[in-house]
Amino acid sequence: MEKQQYRITINAPREKVWNALWEDKNYRTWTAAFAEGSSAKTDNWKEGSKVMFTDGTDNGMVALIEVNRPNEFMSFKHIAIMKDGEEADAGEWAGAHENYTLTATGRQTELAVDIDIADEFKEYFAKAWPKALASVKELAEGN
Repeated sequence: MEKQQYRITINAPREKVWNALWEDKNYRTWTAAFAEGSSAKTDNWKEGSKVMFTDGTDNGMVALIEVNRPNEFMSFKHIAIMKDGEEADAGEWAGAHENYTLTATGRQTELAVDIDIADEFKEYFAKAWPKALASVKELAEGN
């Protein structure tokens, strides 16, 4: 695993960026950069609850929401993979973190995403994350 960080500056307050990230319709829009049909099944993003990130074919990741400070910070710890709708061993992804930090900079918000990435996915994420963040920016600035 290697830590990677992706950043973008968005011309919107943190509240709009937060909504662009986690409101269901918006989440489905920006995560299409990773897989069409992506969704998140969760208990309203409550700290301590599970979230199932799926790719539209019942495959994906299962994570725990370790920290949820609205409009500031969200941290996920991956605990399993989803395979054909069932939880399975996460293998090398077990314990990997995915953190979203929103920092107000005047009238803008800097969004930083820090994630642990398995070597085989580095190139994929290096292409997909900039597209995803551009979509978050568009959603937040358009609302």
